[in-house]
Amino acid sequence: MTKELIIERTISAIHQLPLEKAEEISNFADILAKRYEEHQLQSGIQALAVASEAFAFLDVEEDLYTLADAKEVYHG
Repeated sequence: MTKELIIERTISAIHQLPLEKAEEISNFADILAKRYEEHQLQSGIQALAVASEAFAFLDVEEDLYTLADAKEVYHG
């Protein structure tokens, strides 16, 4: 089924409904569109963060403390 056919079937069904139900469908479509847009933005931001070298310094973080710095060694 094509997108155009789905749209035509949906419009046909909406025409048969009372105004209140048509408004519910409109609100639901707005919610779905907003969710999709947010998902697209989130995916884009995630892709930029992965491709970025902004956090590369975390991969080569030096050890701040050694075993010699410990006051007490845990033998659990």
